[in-house]
Amino acid sequence: MPATRVFAVLADPTTHAAIDGTGWVQESVDQAPLSGVGQIFRMDMYHANHPAGDYRVVNKVEVLESPRTIGWLTGSEKVDGDLEFGGWIWRYDLAPLGPSDTEVTLTYDWSAVPQFRREYIQFPPFGPEHLINSLHHLAALAAPAFRN
Repeated sequence: MPATRVFAVLADPTTHAAIDGTGWVQESVDQAPLSGVGQIFRMDMYHANHPAGDYRVVNKVEVLESPRTIGWLTGSEKVDGDLEFGGWIWRYDLAPLGPSDTEVTLTYDWSAVPQFRREYIQFPPFGPEHLINSLHHLAALAAPAFRN
C-alpha cells in the first residue's frame, strides 16, 4: 500500500477502533481527520479492569508529517475541563519502499509515565502481540480492496 493511503487511515480517527489490537477502543468521539500538531481527539474506550468499565481518553497530536509520521499523547479530561496526559505516546513511522509498499513502525513509548501512575497501571498494559495485531489491522484497512 502507498504511504499516502496508510497515512490517511491513521489520520482518520473513525478507523482507530478497527486498528486497535487490544479491543479497548470502542469508537471515535471526534470525527475530523487529524491535520495538525496540537489537535485534540477523543475516543470512547472499554476495559474490564477499569473502575468504570467504559471511559473516555483524550489524545493530543504530538507529531504529524504527512505521509511519514503521525503520533499522539493519550490522557484524560479532568472535571474542570483541563487535559492531563499520562506520559505515553502512540507513534507510527511510515517508510515508502516503492510506489505500492510501505514499511510501518509502530512505537508505544511509555517511558515518560510518572511513578505515581505506575503504582496503579502496569506498563506496558499489554503484550507486544497487541501491537502486532494493530499493524495487521492497519494493513487490512489500508488494502486497496477494503478502501474501494
